[in-house]
Amino acid sequence: MPGARGTVNRLLLGLTGAVLLAAGGMVLLGGSDLPARLHLGLPGGWPWARPDAVLLPARDRTRWTDRGWWWPAVIAALAALVVLLLWWLLAQLRRRRLGEVLVDCGDGQGALVHGRALETVLTAEAESLDGVERAAVLLTGRRTEPRLRALLVLAPHADPGTVVLRLSDEALAHARTSAGLARLPAEVRLRAVRHRPERVS
Repeated sequence: MPGARGTVNRLLLGLTGAVLLAAGGMVLLGGSDLPARLHLGLPGGWPWARPDAVLLPARDRTRWTDRGWWWPAVIAALAALVVLLLWWLLAQLRRRRLGEVLVDCGDGQGALVHGRALETVLTAEAESLDGVERAAVLLTGRRTEPRLRALLVLAPHADPGTVVLRLSDEALAHARTSAGLARLPAEVRLRAVRHRPERVS
């Protein structure tokens, strides 16, 4: 669900921000020698307590490097982290297709319509408009509040304003009425059709 994904994103970003803020504060604290100046009395073993301190002493950095499992474990952990980050990045870039739309039947019950079926109808109706060569429609959002993204490939003679107006007055209006939706926000992208040049002799 898009809402759950947004919650996960906010949690991950908040956690990342908190970790970076804490690390930055520790670096600032130790680099400016504030613990000694302010007599903070930090506990023993506190990292970055002095300007010449390091986060990991050489003894800690090389503790397990002579063990046979160390480098495979490090490489596996880094590979898993890279895969996880790539998955998260792709999840942000991908637009999640809406699986179903809740239709208000007027009796307080409601019915579910497959999102692909509604997309197919909207695509066919958009392609039937004068001046539209091809159309692609994608439903996103929630099943009670769907959103529409449409790509219209226009013929050379098409008037973009007229096409968008007819799409709103006809295809989108029909979809709102048939699904019992109060509103159906739409993002429409227009593209001119490209014909392959022909040689004239």
